[in-house]
Amino acid sequence: MEKVPAGSLVLRVTPLICLLLVFLLYTVDFGSHEALSDQWKKLRLNWAGSRTEDPIDPEQLHFLLKRLLEGKNQTQLEATGFACHSDFHTEVCVSNRPVRIDMATMKVYAPFSQGLPPANRTISPYARKDDKVAMDFVSPVQVLQGNITFPPACRYNHKVPAVVFSSGGFAENIFHEFNELMIPLFLTSRGFQAHLRFVVTDYRPSFVDKFNKILSHLSSYEVINPAADGTVHCFPAAVVGLHYHDNLAVNTTDIPEGYSMLDFRQFLRESFNLKIQYLSQTEKPVLILISRPKTRTFLNEDQMVTMMKELGFRVVIAKPDMMANLDKFAEVVNSGSVLVGAHGAGLTNEIFLPEGAVMVQVVGLALEWPSTNYYGGPGTEMGLHYLEYKIEPEESSLISLYGRDHPVITDPASIASQGYRVVRDVYLIKQNFTINISRFRNTLVKALELTGQSDPLV
Repeated sequence: MEKVPAGSLVLRVTPLICLLLVFLLYTVDFGSHEALSDQWKKLRLNWAGSRTEDPIDPEQLHFLLKRLLEGKNQTQLEATGFACHSDFHTEVCVSNRPVRIDMATMKVYAPFSQGLPPANRTISPYARKDDKVAMDFVSPVQVLQGNITFPPACRYNHKVPAVVFSSGGFAENIFHEFNELMIPLFLTSRGFQAHLRFVVTDYRPSFVDKFNKILSHLSSYEVINPAADGTVHCFPAAVVGLHYHDNLAVNTTDIPEGYSMLDFRQFLRESFNLKIQYLSQTEKPVLILISRPKTRTFLNEDQMVTMMKELGFRVVIAKPDMMANLDKFAEVVNSGSVLVGAHGAGLTNEIFLPEGAVMVQVVGLALEWPSTNYYGGPGTEMGLHYLEYKIEPEESSLISLYGRDHPVITDPASIASQGYRVVRDVYLIKQNFTINISRFRNTLVKALELTGQSDPLV
């Protein structure tokens, strides 16, 4: 048999392979030239990181940006194109004129009126500037104003404004995620009706994945991760920083559009596709028990669950692995009648309860103020019933650690005077609970009555 040189074989076979590939591309994967073109367009859009942006009306944009400020700051914005609002918790700066953002350095090149001196400033775009520990995890953003001789060239030009914020701080704790990020994002950006682009400094993929449903309802476009991008983006306007009102709070009087916490909860129902708005839409009473395995643990949890079932509740024990999937856990809580838990971040999930449901907070020794201000008061603003179960000293594990007559038990104020770190170590970290079942039963009977789902024989 005649031997064929290897090189000759390659030359003969390659054209056949190419023809076969072309045939497959047109007939199997795409089917037509038009389909191939559509696929290529999709690839290009994915590579660019965004679908086509729909511009917002300039007059409406300027109106919305102005409403983020107040008083003299609005006047300054109109006169110079740039102004800031600053308070105890946060700083929000607004440009109603085009800006360039260098993602590699997080420098914002903002406009400034001629004849005025440069007014550069550094902003930490996280709603907790009063907390030094949180701010250690927040990268600053520099805003440069004035006559910049050689501003960087734009790699991408956008038709919608940028909203710049940090996902640093305490963002791995669900209370702080809602308190300092989700609610402030709603306050700052809801009015734009998704015509904006988020630029997230201190980018955490886990944060973006966890809150994707909320982020995608506030913005129609992919989030920009500056560290991964590293190029210069140009925007018609920008907001750096987020507004903040109070703990899990939306103050209607502070929002021009008149939003309330009930509006935010409606927004959450839309974002997570939650079906239940009112408790009357539920049937058998469901009690969701937040189970904490490490701190502020219920040491007799099994006995508590037995008692809850005897009262007629269907009990769902929410452990950390269940709560880790926010999309699914939001649905679980939305079907609940009563949420029970010791003071802690897990109670933030009250935000998903239907209106008219009950939140029962177990208040440990020395935890009265944070319990009321972080979850109790906000709960009533959410349209919920709120009950507290204040433990007796005998129900706290601190007695076995310190003794009945120690100031930790008899004089918590003297411990609080030593600073937050001491309070945290003693009352938040070391304290667990052995609940008085008969006394706690009375609280849950009240909760059942408030739901209107109680058995008259209970």
